[in-house]
Amino acid sequence: MTAGSSGAAGLRRLVRVDARDPAAVTAALEGALDGEGPAVLPTAGPGVTADTSAAASTSDSGGSDGGALQRVPTDVVLVIETSGSTAEPKRVMLTERALRASAAATYARFDELFGAPGQPAEVTRQWLLTLPASYVAGAQVLMRSMLAGTEPVVLGDEHFTAEGFARAAGELTAERRYVSLVPAQLSRLLDAAETEAAAGPVAGAVARFDAILVGGQALPPSLRSRARDLGWNLVTSYGSSETSGGSLYNGEPLDGVKVRIRDGEVQLAGPVLCAGYLGDPRRTAEAFVEDDGERWYRTSDGGRLEIDEATGRERLVVTGRLDNVIVSGGEKVLLDRVEGIVRRLPGLEGAVVVAAPSEQWGQVPALVVEASAWAPDTPLPDVGATLLDARALADEGRWRSVREATAAAGRAARPALLVIAPSIPHLPSGKPDRRSLEDLVARLSHGGADEV
Repeated sequence: MTAGSSGAAGLRRLVRVDARDPAAVTAALEGALDGEGPAVLPTAGPGVTADTSAAASTSDSGGSDGGALQRVPTDVVLVIETSGSTAEPKRVMLTERALRASAAATYARFDELFGAPGQPAEVTRQWLLTLPASYVAGAQVLMRSMLAGTEPVVLGDEHFTAEGFARAAGELTAERRYVSLVPAQLSRLLDAAETEAAAGPVAGAVARFDAILVGGQALPPSLRSRARDLGWNLVTSYGSSETSGGSLYNGEPLDGVKVRIRDGEVQLAGPVLCAGYLGDPRRTAEAFVEDDGERWYRTSDGGRLEIDEATGRERLVVTGRLDNVIVSGGEKVLLDRVEGIVRRLPGLEGAVVVAAPSEQWGQVPALVVEASAWAPDTPLPDVGATLLDARALADEGRWRSVREATAAAGRAARPALLVIAPSIPHLPSGKPDRRSLEDLVARLSHGGADEV
C-alpha cells in the first residue's frame, strides 16, 4: 500500500497545503502524482504542509477541519475549491490524466500560435506565477512548470503592480516565457506601459513573454486591442476548474477538447474534465451528462459557434451566464449580457452589473462603476458608495449612452440604478465580488438615502 492510499479500496487521503507557499504546493502535488502522497487541496490560509501531510492525515472523517479531509478516489491528485462568486463553493476533483492533458495541450497550442520556424522542438519553458495556487489558473502554472522541468518565478504576496511584475519577469531565464493573468492585471500593465517612455521597463518586460494567457472572466475588447497595438502575444482562455482551467484558447478548443451548444448552453467534453465534485453527487449529476458514451460538462454559460473571418475556423463566442438571470416585470434579463454591452463603452471596461431589489418590478439591473471611471476629471468626495436612479440621471449624457446601448438586450435590460463606488471589490482570483456588490446595492436601495 502506498503512502497516498487510504486503506480503503479506491480511495486516498486529501490534505490541505498552504497556497501562499507555491513550493510546498508543488512538492505535495509531485507526491500525489507519483502515487506516494495524498491528494492536495491548496487553501488560501495556513494548512498542512507537504512534509507533514502524511502524518497529519490519519482521520477517516468526512469533515473539513484539521489536517485530514474527506477521502477522494485514487486517481484524484488535486482538489480546487471554487471561489463561489455567484453560487455556493464547490470542491472540484482533478485527476492526473486531466491535468497532464491540459498542460500538454497548452504547450502544443502555444507552439502552434507563436512557435518560430526553425526553432528546435525541445526548448526550455518557464512561467511567472501571479495568481494564487488555490485557484485552478495558479495551480496549472505549477503543473505546467513540472511538465516543463523548470521552476516558476513567483511574484509573491505583494499587491499586484506593474513595477513588481517587471522586476519578477526579469528573473525568468528560459527560452520561452509564459504568464497567466486576469483582465484586471492586464489592465494595470497596459496603463503603465502606455504612460511610460518608449521601450520602458514594463512594456519591455511584457513584450518578452512568448504567450500571455488571460482568463478568469471575459476580456473587454478594448484591452485586447490595446495589447495588440503594443505587440503583446495575448491568448484568451475559456474554461473553469471543472475543465482543468482554460480548455479553449482564442475561442478554439485545445487538442482533445470538444465543444457543442445544447439549448443555448456551452457544453464541453474531453480528457481535461474533472472527476466531479467532492461529497456532492447531486451537483455532479447535474453538471455532467453522458451522451453516446461521451461525458459532457454543462457549463451554464450561453454561447454560439461561428466562423472566424480571419482564420476560417469555427470558434466559440460566450454570451454570459445562463444562471445569472433576473426576472424584471415579467421579462428575463441576462445580467452578463447587459454587463458585456456596458463594458464595450469607453472607460467602462471594469463596470459590473448586478441585481437590485425593486418593489415595482421585483428586480432591476444595477450598474456599479468606480468613481474614477465614471467621472475621471471630477474629484468626488470619499463618502462611500452613492446610489442614483434613472430619473435623477435623465440629463446625464453618459447614462443616456448606457441606457441606449443596453436597450438592444430588451427594455427591462436597461440599468435602472447607478452605484458610484470608491472601488469595486475583487476576489483573489481577480473576478468582481458580485455577492458583496449585490449586498451593497441592496443596502443602498433599502436605506432610502442616496449616500452611505
